[in-house]
Amino acid sequence: MTQTQQVIEAMKELGGFATFGKLNSVIDFSEWKTKTPEASVRRIVQDNAAFFKIKPGLWALEEFKEDIFKKFNLKDSDEHTEMEFSHSYYQGLVVEIGNLRSMNTFVPNQDKNKLFLDMPLKEVTNLSEIYQFTYPEIVRYARTVDVIWFNERHMPHAFFEIEHSTDIQNSLLKFYELQDFNAEFYIVADEYRYNKFNDLINRSIFKSIRERIKFRSYDSLSDIHSQAYRQARAEAL
Repeated sequence: MTQTQQVIEAMKELGGFATFGKLNSVIDFSEWKTKTPEASVRRIVQDNAAFFKIKPGLWALEEFKEDIFKKFNLKDSDEHTEMEFSHSYYQGLVVEIGNLRSMNTFVPNQDKNKLFLDMPLKEVTNLSEIYQFTYPEIVRYARTVDVIWFNERHMPHAFFEIEHSTDIQNSLLKFYELQDFNAEFYIVADEYRYNKFNDLINRSIFKSIRERIKFRSYDSLSDIHSQAYRQARAEAL
């Protein structure tokens, strides 16, 4: 079986679609004569007409396209459905990265039943309730953040806001209110929104947290997701 055939068969086993991280985790690379098999998989998927791109880091088999679009309720003309799918997809990537890094992961209650691909986010996170890590009024505020990673001491390690279409400033204001915690802050958005992000964090109100907030594009998040799977696979060998 050729490498391309192996990739096709692996994606079929996963339902006809997969993130690069998940796809690489199920392929047997033992006979691949390359030091970078994940890069070879990426090249095969991107260059072969048998595959098509759904989102950054998420690809599918062309032969299953109609079924997959129906499964995810994706229609080219339905902007609301596309935005909802995208938002929960990127939430899911952040959650899986946290899980792979041994973090405790949480999403807001209103998002728990939204789908990360074919699975509710509540089945991807490993916390059903937020830790009561500080005063109740602050916890109530924190639980609205799109994704939180908690460390082993049940304290927040990182806060993530997925800014697919909403106002970045609202997320920055959340981070401003949470600045007293020794946590990282991330805005996850399309690359074209970086200039808007940069303009906002340079406002005087955000001076105290400016250096703590990082921007992650969808493409870079996809790469980090793949790297997290690769690291977990290496540690398991």
